Amino acid sequence: MNQHWNPHFDRLLSRRELLKASSAGFGSLALAGLLGEAARAGSVIGSAAADPLAPKPPHFEARAKRVIFLFMHGGPSQVDTFDYKPLLKRDHGKPLPFERPKVVSSETFNLLNSPWEFKQYGQSGMWVSDLFPEVGRMVDDICFIKSMRGSNSRHGGALLELHTGSDTFVRPAMGSWITYGLGSENQNMPGFITICPTQSHGGANNYGSAFLPAPYAGTAIGAVGIPSREAKIPFIVNDETPRDVQRMEIDYVQELNLAQLERTGPDRALEGRIESFELAFRMQTEAPELQDISGESPATRKLYGLDDPVTEDFGRQCLMARRFSERGVRFVQVSHSYKWDQHSRLRRDHSQNAREVDRPIAGLLQDLKARGLLKDTLVLWGGEFGRTPTAQGSDGRDHNPEAFTMWLAGGGVKAGLAYGETDDYGYYSVVDKVHFHDLHATILHLLGLDHTRLTYRYAGRDFRLTDVHGEIVRGILA
Repeated sequence: MNQHWNPHFDRLLSRRELLKASSAGFGSLALAGLLGEAARAGSVIGSAAADPLAPKPPHFEARAKRVIFLFMHGGPSQVDTFDYKPLLKRDHGKPLPFERPKVVSSETFNLLNSPWEFKQYGQSGMWVSDLFPEVGRMVDDICFIKSMRGSNSRHGGALLELHTGSDTFVRPAMGSWITYGLGSENQNMPGFITICPTQSHGGANNYGSAFLPAPYAGTAIGAVGIPSREAKIPFIVNDETPRDVQRMEIDYVQELNLAQLERTGPDRALEGRIESFELAFRMQTEAPELQDISGESPATRKLYGLDDPVTEDFGRQCLMARRFSERGVRFVQVSHSYKWDQHSRLRRDHSQNAREVDRPIAGLLQDLKARGLLKDTLVLWGGEFGRTPTAQGSDGRDHNPEAFTMWLAGGGVKAGLAYGETDDYGYYSVVDKVHFHDLHATILHLLGLDHTRLTYRYAGRDFRLTDVHGEIVRGILA
C-alpha cells in the first residue's frame, strides 16, 4: 500500500486509512475551512497529515516564505546581459583560444563581441548591459550567480533539469516539492501557480507533481500564446447554482468517490480528483477578486508597464505574481516564452525581449520592496542555459549549458553581490561553479527545508528534488 511520509510527523499514514477515517466529515469540514471556523484547526482532518496544502513548519528557521520565478525560456545570453567580458570586444572575430565543449547544438565560429555596451550600476558597481537599464537600477537588491551550469545542451532536457532536477526522467517540479514541504499559506488558493507556461520542451512536466500527490501540481493559468489579460482560472464563478446547492452536489460526488476508494484501495488519480473538487469549491471565494486588477492604482499599473503595449503583457504577469504571492500562494512562476533562443538575429530579438521584460521586472522588485514583501519573498530570474561567446552565423549564439547567469533577490540572499566567475570570454564557469542541483538545495535552504530530508518514497526508494546531489551555496546567504 502506498504510504506517505510527512517531514513533520513520525507515523506513516496510508491514504486508505486517512480517507476511511475522514470520509464522514469530508464535505462539512471543507465548508468549515471555507468559513474559517477555528474548530477545524484542531481537528484530525484539518491537520497537515490530512490536508495536503495546510501550512507545515519548516525544518529550521526560514529566511523566505515564498518564491516568484521569472523564467526566460530559450536561454538569455550571459555575455550580452550581466556577465561583462571586455576581451570579447578586443578579440572580436578571432578564434576561441581554447577547446570548445564536446557537445554543442551546431557549429559555431569565431568570437562575437556583444552589440551592447555595459556600465556599472548602484553602490555595488554591478556591470549590466544596455539591455536591462531598469533592472540595472535595482542591482543593489540583487544577487547575481555568474557561474551557473547545467548538464544538458538541449532545450527539453535543460528545462526539465531546471524545473525538476532531472533531465532524463519525469520528476516533480521545484514548486511541487516546495508546496509538499511547506503547504500553502492560503487554503482557498493552490500552493503552486504558473502563469502562461510553455507547452513545449517538457510542457506540463515542468510544473507537474509526477509521483507526488496531485494537490502539489502547478495550476496553470493561461498558456504560451495567450495574452496574459485573457489568462484566467476557468469556470471559477458559477452564477447559476447557489453555493449551498453546489456544496450538496460536491458532497454527493465525494461520497461516491470515497465509496469507490473503499472498493478499489489507493487510487492516486481519484484521490487527487477528490482533493481538487474541494479546492475548486474554496477558490470561488478568493480567486475572482485576486484575478481582478481593476483596483490597482494608476501608479502601480504604470510601475509594471501596463501603460505600454510593449511591456503590458509581461507586466500583467508580474503584477499577478505579486498579488498571488501577497495572498499566500507559495510558488508562482511567470514565463517569457519561448523568445530567448537567438541562433540568429541576436541584436534584434534580444533587444525586443529585454524591452518586454526589463521594466516589469524592475517594477516587481520595487513593489515587493515597498510593501515589505521582498525580505521574505525569493525572486529568481533566469533561463535553462546561456549562450556561446562564439558566433553562430553572423549574428547569433548557440546554446551553452557550461556557463550562464541567474540572479536572485530578497528572501535571505546577499544583495549587491556577484558570485562565481566564468573564463575571460564567458564560455565556461571556472570559479565557484553552481549546478542546478546546488541552486535547488539553496532555494530549499532559504525556505527552511533541508534538501536531504525533504523526501518522498516512491517505487521502493526515497526521492528528493536534488536526487543524490546538491550543495548549499553558502556564499550567497545573507
